[in-house]
Amino acid sequence: MSEQPWYKDGLPFTCTQCGDCCTGEPGYVWVSNEEMQQIADHRGISIGEFRINHTKLVGGRISLREFANGDCTFFDGATRKCSIYSVRPAQCRTWPFWNSNLESKETWDAVTSVCPGAGCGQIVPLVQIQIQAAVVDI
Repeated sequence: MSEQPWYKDGLPFTCTQCGDCCTGEPGYVWVSNEEMQQIADHRGISIGEFRINHTKLVGGRISLREFANGDCTFFDGATRKCSIYSVRPAQCRTWPFWNSNLESKETWDAVTSVCPGAGCGQIVPLVQIQIQAAVVDI
């Protein structure tokens, strides 16, 4: 029998829709071909236009572009909402339950220090956390 993870009793998280995970320090939001097509369709643009205006190639992988200040190009600063929320990439949908955030209590505590919804609200059960963490390996 394998050892249970440190978060075996679940973790508290309720998204506050603050937009903080879409802004700030530069980083990468990896997107698949399917996700790019869904976003392009949602925006009513061609996949070519989407790729030129909203993606960048990083080490052979494709990431969403950011503004110079680190904000995602799909983040609406006026409303502090995602303009592609219904078709946002898996990496965005699974925040904060990324393997890198679940490595230890310390890595989770670092998330709770920057995300107002992490560490608060409803307990997300272990099974749901594992499902989310398995979607993308971040």
